[in-house]
Amino acid sequence: MSGFGVFSHNRVARLGWRCGDHVLDLAAAGVEAAFSLEDLFAEGRGSWDATVERARAAELAGAEPRYPLEDVKLLIPFMVADYVDFSASLEHATNMGRLFRPDGDALLPNWRHLPVGYHGRAGSVVVSGTEIPRPSGQLGEGEFGPTRALDFEVELGFVVGAHASTFRDSVFGVVMLNDWSARDIQAWEYRPLGPFLGKSFATSISAWVTPLALLEDSRVPAVAQEPEPLEYLRVGRDWALDVATEIEVNGVVIGSQNTRSLYWTGPQFVAHLTSNGSKLRAGDLLGTGTISGPDPGSLIERGGDYLEDGDEVVIRGRAGEVELGDVRGRITRQL
Repeated sequence: MSGFGVFSHNRVARLGWRCGDHVLDLAAAGVEAAFSLEDLFAEGRGSWDATVERARAAELAGAEPRYPLEDVKLLIPFMVADYVDFSASLEHATNMGRLFRPDGDALLPNWRHLPVGYHGRAGSVVVSGTEIPRPSGQLGEGEFGPTRALDFEVELGFVVGAHASTFRDSVFGVVMLNDWSARDIQAWEYRPLGPFLGKSFATSISAWVTPLALLEDSRVPAVAQEPEPLEYLRVGRDWALDVATEIEVNGVVIGSQNTRSLYWTGPQFVAHLTSNGSKLRAGDLLGTGTISGPDPGSLIERGGDYLEDGDEVVIRGRAGEVELGDVRGRITRQL
């Protein structure tokens, strides 16, 4: 496993490079002077790729100092500026439409014409391993209490490193992402505007950011889109990624997905998000939405039981030989 992360050793935060079960201190090893991903973001795409090459070379050369993971504290890898969650999976959108609109069309008319999404709450994005308290909210008319339908969502998150007009120049790398969801709160509140308190209580990301430079060999053609999207969305059709994911609940793997099945791609997220004049910022996080191909990426689609207090969810990802950092969280009782 390789990737950038921020760790604390002797109460000092440092920028590190994951080397198997160890983390390499990049500044102390003379690889990169930056002490944070924000510092590295500011250096731009050319420096990003060069730093990846130097970090990989240092890893292979046995550079020091490196510390066992159990001896350091992993911190959130970057400060999230804005968080946008899209709905890129045709399978998930269709499954949810059948559940939430049983008497209507499973897929709304606009879905195939643009990558729909919502702006989430950046302040509730937490690093892998953070415990997730069961949220409370309105469950229906006259009823307030802890959710009885706590769910996970398997996602990939694109991490923006710079303001630029293209996906290639703006996106630094990817994280695994779990968009925790309180389905009963969500179902009661989401009409007519969309997700709010049923989503905003917590979103977990992996402690390691896998740079795009390590994913070049995992680029695959995107799935066919019908009808053909408007001209501004005809971008990056070779930037679909082949990332295999799996879900584990309480030590048992219950399903697997792959990002190559997604209908909308990362470059289309960027093109659509900026089409109205909105600007990207370093630290923006763009989620794919639930990945539901071939298996469902959430419990609600499986028709099974929801998460209980004490349950632990782990989401893993792999792109060929590149293992992405996992994202995990354990449910605790409501606050």
